[in-house]
Amino acid sequence: MLFLYNDPTAPEAMLGDAFTECGYDVATFDVVTAAQAADPAFDVTMPDPTAYDVVVPLGSRWGVGDGFAWMDSEAAMVRAAHAAEVPMLGVCFGGQLIAHALGGSVTRSPAPEVGWFDVDASRTELVPGGPWFEWHFDRFTVPTGAVEIARNANASQAFVMGTTMGLQFHPEVDEGLLEMWLAGDGAAELAALGLDADTLRSATRTELDSATKRVHALVRAFVDGVAQA
Repeated sequence: MLFLYNDPTAPEAMLGDAFTECGYDVATFDVVTAAQAADPAFDVTMPDPTAYDVVVPLGSRWGVGDGFAWMDSEAAMVRAAHAAEVPMLGVCFGGQLIAHALGGSVTRSPAPEVGWFDVDASRTELVPGGPWFEWHFDRFTVPTGAVEIARNANASQAFVMGTTMGLQFHPEVDEGLLEMWLAGDGAAELAALGLDADTLRSATRTELDSATKRVHALVRAFVDGVAQA
């Protein structure tokens, strides 16, 4: 399987363990490297998605609306993967990019979500109950032909379309990943929203055990269900 690093500070974290538990060998591809992050206006040659059994586009500090050339190339890869029925699981920006590539839309959210949020799911085997970690300022509408399977009052949270699944939330977040984000621009973003970093740290510690079980359940259900569609 292939994780697409759309930001050098957004690795797979707990998703890596969950896919490994399901028997996958993990590969990664740096769409944006650490050296390129200061000036992400470039293009990139994407890998062939048909060389993998699963492709997982991960998060990013940038949004689809930034319109960088690498996003167009990744969107073309997404369309090729979807057409070839290569299973995909998009996470936050990755979910937004998949929605955009397959005919949905991505717009600025009037209510940014940062922290742990409840999600209402119609398919709880894919999106188990309990709060999920969110850190996003944009939101997607699902593509025509997709089925929305989770949402809350602020945004659509998950959809399924064939062997493709897009998520708005971050199932991969653990304490280490949160600290990586806080060490970057995250602390300033929290302050601008009137949120406190220590409160977010405490909530993450409280949720971590149950969140770990949820991400493993989500990945197992994705592998056994959506990926087999």
